[in-house]
Amino acid sequence: MIKNLTNKKGVTLIELIVAMVVISIALAGVLLVINYTTLHSADPVLRHQSIAIAEAYMEEITLKNYSDPDTDGEVSRDLYDDVDDYNGLSDSGAHDQNGNAITGLENYSVNVRVQSQNYGPSGSEVGGLKIDVTVTDPAGESFVLTGFRANY
Repeated sequence: MIKNLTNKKGVTLIELIVAMVVISIALAGVLLVINYTTLHSADPVLRHQSIAIAEAYMEEITLKNYSDPDTDGEVSRDLYDDVDDYNGLSDSGAHDQNGNAITGLENYSVNVRVQSQNYGPSGSEVGGLKIDVTVTDPAGESFVLTGFRANY
């Protein structure tokens, strides 16, 4: 008696190997995406912290007088009384307005640049100041916040 072999079900060894290779390639791709996501999961926290630091510095600076009420020569940040005094400020670690280091933010660096800039159409220009606050996070990424201050 001869059996009919065409009705048997199953997979051959070659089909099994091909399936394992396809699944392995797909799994490797998924693991690469998970690894990338895990490595960069702290980036948004660092970015938001940099933004908060830059906004705090910018608020402090823009609340000061446009022009110097006395003579220049303020040597420490707690004595700064006008916007120009902040030009060239460089803090290693974020500091409050009195110059005290803020705990937990020691690995950030802050640099401030203040420049004169005129605004408005030619002939009716208004003098002002451009303020750039650059914050560099522990990962080495820099964030620049730019603000403007007019003499009003």
